[in-house]
Amino acid sequence: MANPYAGEVALVLDGQRRIAKLTLGALAELETALETGSLVELVERFEAQRFSTRDVLALVVAGLRGGGWQGTAADLLIAEIGGGPVEAARVAAVLLARAFALPDEA
Repeated sequence: MANPYAGEVALVLDGQRRIAKLTLGALAELETALETGSLVELVERFEAQRFSTRDVLALVVAGLRGGGWQGTAADLLIAEIGGGPVEAARVAAVLLARAFALPDEA
């Protein structure tokens, strides 16, 4: 079970339930993967519902890696995500929200 108080979100990847979370290392990877802009800009894009599939991919990969997954963006491109792209976007948004929520807001 994913622990929302620890920033965790569950995602089914190739039929296997995985835990994703944006650790400090995962956030650093995410900044590198975005190449331009900041995490604040990324949060703003999600809040305004102006995010791209690239944003979703980068967030989900960073979250999965923060949860211990050893895959890459290339692996995720060919993986089957339970719930499809809509679920991936939902998980990405929840990851962002939980990573930057104060403890009493989680």
